[in-house]
Amino acid sequence: MTKVSSRWTEQEFAGLDLGDARLDKRARTLMERFTAKPTASIPEACDSWSETCAAYRFLANDDVSWEAILAPHWERTRERMQAHPVVLCIQDTTELDFNGQEAEGLGPLNYEARRGMYLHPTYAVTPTREPLGVLDAWMWARAKRGKDGVRPGQKESARWIEGYERVAEMAATLAGTRLVYVADREADVVALMRRARDLDTPADWLVRATHNRSVDDGEKLWEYTCSGTALGEISFTMPAREDQKARAVRQQLWARQVEIADGKGGRLGVTCVVAREVGAPAGSEPVEWRLLTNRPIETVEQAVELIEWYRARWEIEIYFHVIKNGCKVEALQLSAIDRIERALALFMVVAWRITFLMRMGRTCPDLDAALFFDPDEIRGVHLLTKKKMPASPPTLNEIVRLIAQVGGFLGRKSDGEPGVKTIWRGLSQVHAAAETLRALRDGLG
Repeated sequence: MTKVSSRWTEQEFAGLDLGDARLDKRARTLMERFTAKPTASIPEACDSWSETCAAYRFLANDDVSWEAILAPHWERTRERMQAHPVVLCIQDTTELDFNGQEAEGLGPLNYEARRGMYLHPTYAVTPTREPLGVLDAWMWARAKRGKDGVRPGQKESARWIEGYERVAEMAATLAGTRLVYVADREADVVALMRRARDLDTPADWLVRATHNRSVDDGEKLWEYTCSGTALGEISFTMPAREDQKARAVRQQLWARQVEIADGKGGRLGVTCVVAREVGAPAGSEPVEWRLLTNRPIETVEQAVELIEWYRARWEIEIYFHVIKNGCKVEALQLSAIDRIERALALFMVVAWRITFLMRMGRTCPDLDAALFFDPDEIRGVHLLTKKKMPASPPTLNEIVRLIAQVGGFLGRKSDGEPGVKTIWRGLSQVHAAAETLRALRDGLG
């Protein structure tokens, strides 16, 4: 019995090769189960005890690498990227807290006493924030500090540089698509900028600055950038977050091309952009971003474009939210880090699918829902919401909103579009309803 339409999983995992057809089939089955119940534990997501045992055997199989599980999704992501003139390749790191669990191979987090691991993906989105998928990822656990206070192993900052190198390699295979590497303050590493220059910058880069470096005549970068007349302004709505409500933001923009030390005795040409909020509400901290990029800026339109690209970085935070709170990966009860990595490889694709449905429902609302959901799922969501099936084919936005209503979204005019939380809650019930419809139909047949 299939819990969800296998169409998208078959397409996404086309070409999967784990060295054994049975392993390939098990991976696809697990993807379907996890998609049907993203918040459930592994035993709850599986159909039976025997399937649960098979799932744990799969995750414990040393012959299966998490990279091989993700390889088809990486290829599908690259194919989706080809259809767009610009793709933002967003990198960031999130910690996964498994404190209190006895899984082998875990390491310290921000405090030495906390145990867990780190996930560092490259997440591809369009400038309009359509999620295209994951391009690559790093998973690791930190080693404990030595007696000298130094942590052995590769410096974690190297992953930002390696991440750019992989994006640069991909840029050579996507001649019609401009790739832009986007990252937050941890990526403000001069070695990354120098590496991009040495490679002849096959992919653009845009990072948020954390270091107020010296420029010519000893002036500081941020003050020097803002010393002239503002280039113009940008206005947008800052979305609501856990500790703040949504509010309107108006920023003045400055941009200067400068040279900074390249860390090897030479100079490196970069463009600094400063976006500083004016007229912030009383009690609110003004929003100010300082960005560095390889791209020259001569007009306010070019500066605004870069600000919009940086604002799209928030999409990876939504993605992490789905992985951790929607898929509940930190609740996985697995005995070793390599088993957790295999499970994460599956859940990373599930999380992309959930964010993809949310964003497509907003940006392409009039698409035929049948492109994304099978007939039983469409019928199931109408039954759960006690809505009559429409005479004409429903749109994607209509179905996504109904799914979200099943998950607790009220759907009032003032509520706007649903978020990922109500969508992942609703999907579980919709897939269960679709399964019931199939079982009834099979029984009658």
